[in-house]
Amino acid sequence: MFIGHFGVGLGAKSVAPKVSLGSLFFAAQLLDLLWSTFLLLGVERVRIVPGATVVTPLIFEHYPFSHSLIAALGLACLVGGIHFLLKRKAVAAFVLALLVISHWLLDLLVHQPDLPLFPGSGTVLGLNAWSSLPLTLTIEGSLFALGVWLYSRTTTHNDAVGRWGFVVLVAFLIGIYAGNLFGAPPPGSEAIAWVGQMQWLLVLWGYWIDKHRHVSARA
Repeated sequence: MFIGHFGVGLGAKSVAPKVSLGSLFFAAQLLDLLWSTFLLLGVERVRIVPGATVVTPLIFEHYPFSHSLIAALGLACLVGGIHFLLKRKAVAAFVLALLVISHWLLDLLVHQPDLPLFPGSGTVLGLNAWSSLPLTLTIEGSLFALGVWLYSRTTTHNDAVGRWGFVVLVAFLIGIYAGNLFGAPPPGSEAIAWVGQMQWLLVLWGYWIDKHRHVSARA
């Protein structure tokens, strides 16, 4: 899953309007940000098998430290706890924690059974929506469209940067997603890891856009 996670991050602005979009993106994508780092370090492994699923050629062989349920819960507590200690905002901290957990739950919908409960667990879960392109597009497209709508309803642009920076972000995310779905398989796991690291730029983009938008009166 890709734009679905960003859709949830965008939508979370409606319940945590004082939290920057960059922070919401960070929480929603933390598991994948860690995964790409662990791939580079050789701690976790992915294999490319064209046709492995209808949607993605990736076989996630070993990623218990970024994508096990216990890791997601621990990271959620860490992110929420740090935010609460720094800001003393319980609702915002809870929303950020939920965003971290939401990543695992949404992956559960689409992945093949490969999500472990904890490192070393013999039980792996996944409902395999990736076996159907229409189903995958419905899930991710609906989450993303709802998130864009909620963010647009919750915030108003201050200037041209706030307006068009957001429009370009939405178009850019859709473009990346289309490329992932219909483009050629990646050349190797290292390339996947470096592309995954580029998601930090999307987090920074979120911070940048939010500085040029404000919470609207109707939110």
